[in-house]
Amino acid sequence: MKKLFAVLLVALTVAVSTTAMAQTAPKVGVIDLKKVFDGYWKTKQADVNLKAQASELDKQRKTMLDAYERLNGEYKKALDTANDQAVSADEREKRKKTAEAKLMEMREVEQSVQQFDRTARTQLMEKQRQMRDNILKEIKDAIAAKTKAAGYDLIVDSAAESSNGTPVVMFWNGTGDITEVILSHINANAPPVTPAPATPDPADKGKSK
Repeated sequence: MKKLFAVLLVALTVAVSTTAMAQTAPKVGVIDLKKVFDGYWKTKQADVNLKAQASELDKQRKTMLDAYERLNGEYKKALDTANDQAVSADEREKRKKTAEAKLMEMREVEQSVQQFDRTARTQLMEKQRQMRDNILKEIKDAIAAKTKAAGYDLIVDSAAESSNGTPVVMFWNGTGDITEVILSHINANAPPVTPAPATPDPADKGKSK
């Protein structure tokens, strides 16, 4: 009788524990963070701004390279004329010094271009990092607000990969996806998209004549 009572007590304990575990099972949601990040209007706007800054830096770099090419042409010309035997020795010496001065200017411009490249690269990388961090924080805050209200205990990124490039989420049955919910939420106040101006069709221009 005691053995039977003990068996019943163990069975009851297991049943109660199983019920308690079922009642306290965490509510887990899944989100494709990459899709949300790429689809956020602020990400797209930041990308446009970064490209505009990169384009402006390219223009500045081109101006410096044009100056280098101009100096290079002047240097070669001065060097060639410095060997002209038709002019006096004093004139040849003067032209030689002019060529040496142009060469020094070229080296200074070359160093300036190298320094410009390092500085520009650092600036763009830092701005990109700040942009990414700020946007991820906004997305994380939005996820926390929406999922907390919905009673979620844990949100898993289905796009995450391990350090060796393998997926972190190995299996998912498709339920609990909050990707579109978060995308709709963070894009609710997106500014209206201005349509690009239509490009005239050359064929239509010919017909108008």
